[in-house]
Amino acid sequence: MLKNLKKWFVVDDEEFKDKMSGGSADDSDIVPEQKTKSTSTPRSTSSPSSTSSTSSSTVPSGKSSPKFTNILLQAMEANNLDGFDYLEYKHSLHNLAKMPMDEQTRYQSAYAAASTMGATPAKLVKTAHFYIDVLKKEEAKFAQALANQKDKQIGDKSQLIQQHDNLVKEKTKQIEQLKKEIAQHQAKSEQMKKSISSATVKVETTKNNFVASYNLVLSQINRDIENMKKYLK
Repeated sequence: MLKNLKKWFVVDDEEFKDKMSGGSADDSDIVPEQKTKSTSTPRSTSSPSSTSSTSSSTVPSGKSSPKFTNILLQAMEANNLDGFDYLEYKHSLHNLAKMPMDEQTRYQSAYAAASTMGATPAKLVKTAHFYIDVLKKEEAKFAQALANQKDKQIGDKSQLIQQHDNLVKEKTKQIEQLKKEIAQHQAKSEQMKKSISSATVKVETTKNNFVASYNLVLSQINRDIENMKKYLK
């Protein structure tokens, strides 16, 4: 079903097809842990910020990442509700997308078939909100993974930089024979500053890629909800 979800929710261009098979190397360190199908609706969490600043490096703006989009769709697939729900309705909408009909007719035509299988506008909207909650649960997992990576790649190195800077201050007070050792500590400090700058860009870029993927899927669901409320009366 995952292959179908990619068709239903993502623009079917060649660049995405190429990337979907491998993902982005920069995202490899931060991937939310996948879990089996949930029997309860996850609690809502706040949407992640799409931008963040760093002190010395420019972080690229977020863009939809095939790797993260794949993770989000896998979560929806793992939590697919029994019976005819929003995902099956989305399938019907997808099948009618190339038909010569306007948007209202497409939504109504898909619903005409869905209603024969017990679907109602209220049920479709309710189950669409369920999948939004699934996405928000993935967002919370990603936020925790991101925090762990920040501690691992940035926090520890920041402490080490401070330690080496303190050593530099101490060594400057010592006799001339220690100047060589002072220079070595200074070199380590500069090296770690460059390392933390690179790590910060990597972490923030990965976060922004997730946010773009999250917003891509979420915006399509919200649009469907609005259209269902508008057309399915």
